[in-house]
Amino acid sequence: MAVKCQTIIEVMEQLAPKSLAEQWDNVGLQIGHPRADIQKVLVSLDLTEEVIQEAIAHGANMIITHHPFIFQPLKHIRWDLPTGRLIKELIQHEIVLYAAHTNLDIAQQGLNDMLAQKLSLQNIEILSQTGQEKLYKIVVFVPKGHEEQIRDVLSNKGAGWIGNYSHCTFQTPGTGTFKPLEGTNPFIGNIGKIEYTQEYRLETIVPQSDLSKVIKAMIKAHPYEEVAYDIYPLENQGKVFGIGRIGNLQQPISYEDFLQSIKNILNINRLRLSGPIPSSIKRVALCTGSGAQFMHQAARQGGDVYITGDVKYHEAQQAKDLGICLIDAGHFATEVIVIEGLKNYLDAAFIRDKRDVQVISSKVNKDFFEWK
Repeated sequence: MAVKCQTIIEVMEQLAPKSLAEQWDNVGLQIGHPRADIQKVLVSLDLTEEVIQEAIAHGANMIITHHPFIFQPLKHIRWDLPTGRLIKELIQHEIVLYAAHTNLDIAQQGLNDMLAQKLSLQNIEILSQTGQEKLYKIVVFVPKGHEEQIRDVLSNKGAGWIGNYSHCTFQTPGTGTFKPLEGTNPFIGNIGKIEYTQEYRLETIVPQSDLSKVIKAMIKAHPYEEVAYDIYPLENQGKVFGIGRIGNLQQPISYEDFLQSIKNILNINRLRLSGPIPSSIKRVALCTGSGAQFMHQAARQGGDVYITGDVKYHEAQQAKDLGICLIDAGHFATEVIVIEGLKNYLDAAFIRDKRDVQVISSKVNKDFFEWK
């Protein structure tokens, strides 16, 4: 049975909230309708003519890419030009297009973590912080006998999580008062009469990314016609988010063995190298795609090597000056792993939620550079 596009968007944004994306980026639903019925999803790094034809051949009516197809504002949609032609094909075949870019780079368990895990890094840390999530305290007043139901709803939507503990709330009993007026339909009490009822003040912490859906679910589940609740901004430290990762190998290995392991893991034959050659490698920093600008952080945090792509000549010179070994594995090779990573994530999410959606890995993505 098909599911709505919006449902799949919500699953994607549980992993990579749009709020994490850089301001210059363009992520989210790019073409299509959020209420479109989706049976098959094709996951790809890029959107190309070949990817669209692949989606058509598989009967996929949604494509999820890492790189946004629509990046800059469009001034026209001309069918005689490449961009307009691809948009026309998507619309004609009713294929929805969604992109998760820098939000997926930054997200916990996102693309940078995918590469770190492929390299078997341990004690993984963020390389360069981009932000920190705001926390809020939500307080809701619940009639006695309904507190467990509301607590479950809050927790299931993302509130009340502290570390590896869920359902973290505090409740205090009290007496609530209200007088139902004409036109109301009170859960308790009589119209025109002040009602005194036993209630619990239930309070918990919720991250900003979950606040809206927590409130919506809480109001829907609450027995009262009008729900009394408060929201307080907190100074508590929320999750730290950032680009790139740094971590340790289980044990030091030689430089040559490490280079060969990268080639094997990323299925490539060549690497571009700069900077000093370490005698052995233990601490590894990385940033998928194009991340040479974070080389200084990699050096400051003690990286023996820094893996990224799209390194320029003068950036290679900086690696020498910083005393860090710079490994350019290519933009494509460090990011095409997103296809496998997203397929695994979506498959697990759909099984968990009992959604009948097939996820297909694109097989036609290729590096736009040829290596001779």
